[in-house]
Amino acid sequence: MPLTKPVPLYPTYIDLCEFDFEDYPELEKIFSANEPWWREQFNWGKLFLDYIGRNKSAHTYERFRNDVERFLLWSFIVKQKPIDQLRKSDFLEYADFCWQPPVTWIGTSNQERFKVSNGYSAANEHWFPFKIQAPKSVKADFVIDKKKYRPSQQTLTSMFTAIIAFYNHLMAEDICIGNPAQIAKKDCRHFIIDSQVKEIKRLTANQWQYVLDTAVEMADENPMFERNLFVIAALKTLFLRISELSERETWSPTMGHFWQDDDENWWLKVFGKSRKLRDITVPIDFLPFLERYRASRGLLGLPSSNENSVLVEKVRGQGGMTSRHLRRIVQSVFDQAYENMRISEGPNKALKLKEASAHWLRHTGASMEIERGRPLKDISEDLGHASMATTDTVYVQSENKKRAESGKRRKVD
Repeated sequence: MPLTKPVPLYPTYIDLCEFDFEDYPELEKIFSANEPWWREQFNWGKLFLDYIGRNKSAHTYERFRNDVERFLLWSFIVKQKPIDQLRKSDFLEYADFCWQPPVTWIGTSNQERFKVSNGYSAANEHWFPFKIQAPKSVKADFVIDKKKYRPSQQTLTSMFTAIIAFYNHLMAEDICIGNPAQIAKKDCRHFIIDSQVKEIKRLTANQWQYVLDTAVEMADENPMFERNLFVIAALKTLFLRISELSERETWSPTMGHFWQDDDENWWLKVFGKSRKLRDITVPIDFLPFLERYRASRGLLGLPSSNENSVLVEKVRGQGGMTSRHLRRIVQSVFDQAYENMRISEGPNKALKLKEASAHWLRHTGASMEIERGRPLKDISEDLGHASMATTDTVYVQSENKKRAESGKRRKVD
């Protein structure tokens, strides 16, 4: 059964954990009918994706799965060469392929990879490795020209990131001896070198005040919205990522993660990126928001270090909230704040509240503290950055500020 068109290779992470070729007879036939290295390299991909699924988020697993799957399908069908024999020139060919894939590899909608029939998983014939979508405003009978497919710079970067990580994993397992993707990336002709001045995605002080005032008004009118106020205040004031407030498989934030040292300073212990624990300073001004949220839940005063109450509790059901639910809470406050600001100051000044995401609150809080003159080292540690250089690059942009200031003094005459 020679493979002439792309088929899905890997299921969801939950199904991957229990993967058996007996449940995927089509894949078994494909690997039995083709070169032995196909099955071997399928298993290399499975090994890597199992590692990603265990250590990263579901979204990250899906993103890496998409890229590894495309790459292996290309090596099987197009290049017909084992990936441990690929060189830099081969990978540049693959980048060209991703830039303009054959129309037979492009779909026009999101589709499940496999469909279950008679207890077995079969490839969904409507699934394709690449996807192009019609504009939302066009009619249903609109014909999409697949030849116009072009990946974004973000998609291209994501592809390189995933395949570089794949090769690094294979090297760590002593399967491959080099990383052609890493070498090829800087010579990929499809990358646009971006040296633009990047604006931080943050709210202005005025926009933030509307958000905070809106959250306070909502909570004052209905105690059910005390949770909204706490989440908004915590994300901005403590520079939190939304995942650091959420319930995860490996971490459950509790009230006891707030703690006080011998000098009566308050801290919050969070589980951040790369599975790192860190302690964030908690300012005195934040404590009333913590107290009023606790009071709305029948909890008295400030937390004790051995308190196991869930930090952000579901209104219905038990346990903490997922990142998706927390984003909905933030968005509901943004939407109401936009309406309030639009009515008071007009749509132009309120526009950013339409664009803002939960992560903007982290950027807003850190940027405001920098503007107030707080030491960069302290802010960097609260943010969880590996170095102050990261904080400076993202938030301060010292060199750009100097360049802009000197540029103001240029003369026309």
